[in-house]
Amino acid sequence: QVQSAGPDEADKDKSEDELKDEYRKIAERRVRLGLVLAEIGKKADVKVPADQLQQAVQQRALQEAQMLQMQGQDIDPRQVLEFYTQNPDVIAQIRAPLFEEKVVDFIFERATVTEKTVSKDELFEDPDGDI
Repeated sequence: QVQSAGPDEADKDKSEDELKDEYRKIAERRVRLGLVLAEIGKKADVKVPADQLQQAVQQRALQEAQMLQMQGQDIDPRQVLEFYTQNPDVIAQIRAPLFEEKVVDFIFERATVTEKTVSKDELFEDPDGDI
């Protein structure tokens, strides 16, 4: 996807190795964040309610069926829904962002926010020095 879109303005002068390194660091950060959220959710016993998951599965199945119909395929949304509900990997893919959202909500409910005035430069600096 990145290659097909081409580099954006900020990346146009970077070498392929620099871009790969930068994107690797971003990917590593995302994986670490996902692992932290998963651990917090596990320890806090955060759950995605079954009705919320079912609604998300139905919505995704309907979207998929509509997309396939727009591509000229004659498919009933119930077929897609049946496939989704019988495929644990699909259910896990749909549950994951719902779970992460619940964990973030859990964190925000317990967070103590302290306001701090910062300069524009401080706001945009990379705290890890990764990118």
